[in-house]
Amino acid sequence: MTAEGAPPLEIQPITSPLRAIVRVPGSKSLTNRALVIAALAAGETRITGALESDDTRYMVDALERLGFAIRWDRAAAEIRVAGRDGSIPVEGAELYGGNAGTTVRFLTGLVALGRGRFTIDGDSRMRERPIGDLLDALGALGVSVRSVRHNGCPPVVVEAAGLEGGEARLSGETSSQFTSSILLVAPCARRDVSLTITGGLVGEPFVDMTIGLMRRRGVEVLRRGDAISVASGQRYRGGEIAIEPDATAASYFLAAPVLVGGEVRVRGLGRESLQGDVGFADVLAAMGAEVRFDDESIAVRRGELRGIDFDFRAISDTFLTAAVLAPFASSPSRIRGIGHTRGQETDRVAAVARELSRLGVRVKETADDLTIEPSRVRAGEVQTYGDHRMAMSFALIGLRVPGVRIRDPRCVEKTFPDFFDRLAALRRSE
Repeated sequence: MTAEGAPPLEIQPITSPLRAIVRVPGSKSLTNRALVIAALAAGETRITGALESDDTRYMVDALERLGFAIRWDRAAAEIRVAGRDGSIPVEGAELYGGNAGTTVRFLTGLVALGRGRFTIDGDSRMRERPIGDLLDALGALGVSVRSVRHNGCPPVVVEAAGLEGGEARLSGETSSQFTSSILLVAPCARRDVSLTITGGLVGEPFVDMTIGLMRRRGVEVLRRGDAISVASGQRYRGGEIAIEPDATAASYFLAAPVLVGGEVRVRGLGRESLQGDVGFADVLAAMGAEVRFDDESIAVRRGELRGIDFDFRAISDTFLTAAVLAPFASSPSRIRGIGHTRGQETDRVAAVARELSRLGVRVKETADDLTIEPSRVRAGEVQTYGDHRMAMSFALIGLRVPGVRIRDPRCVEKTFPDFFDRLAALRRSE
């Protein structure tokens, strides 16, 4: 048994080329954004294809604690939210978001619209994850908010009296979730909201995702470079929000044929997706895979695997998937622009380097990148550090190398509860 209470899971290799069509669960990022928008909308919103996972359960539970009426049909992957037209029903609440960055950070912006004292907390790791830049920007917009321990991390206390609005500068170097948190609630401010993003914006496609979803529900956002503005007095429309399959989750299945041969097609994603992580298909193409897009699917076929030199700043959740492919390439890979992921569910740069080394891979770690050499990968047990993406990405190595075991496999419940069942189903397509 592991320290986390679940035995390690040994991944069974795939020994013949794949012929698989896969559909992955709904996007966590879109589901949690849709839940906030639905709560603020005028009228009821029906969210279809919603993801059920730890992160989305934390968000739904928090919204219910805030007084929103929610009906969740898990079997149908459908959530109905009775919107309150920009208001928060209760005066004060204590909210918990586990280690869900979107939940904790979006709630911090959301409760600023209310009246009373709101506390937002998380688990031990979330209490180490930065939120200070968001608190500073909210303060500039008229919100009384503070880090309880004065360290720029949760728990956070908001003494809410509505969102005044105005102008704020916001660093984009730590997380795009800070920008999205403010944008989601900006239409409900008393004055127009103008943000100036400083220092570059990591995960920029996630901000584009937020803006795209806001526009679909009737709110206009003006963006010119690093300046983003939202006019006050706009209202989100109720109605239906369809959640796309999760593009980051798709990356693991798209990468599988690169390791073991054959072809995998993921349904429900195409070039017009709101999710920037569909761009991982371009990474696979750069690594030598054959990639085909149409309006409703992405297909990947194995090619001659070669190394890459790629900046993952915009799609950093997928760098782990590329990192586990890199040892099998014919040339070294340099994975850049990932320093900000040291502040995510775990220090992902250090964790990937450590666990690849454990499996015999030659890897060099710097503050912002990894260089991975072609290596003879050996069997071993992979520590996941409670990070769902560590578990899912390193499981891919086990499809090719016998004897790879994943510790704490249940950590995937954060975003993809049945991941290992779906991965095992690939063997039925050999």
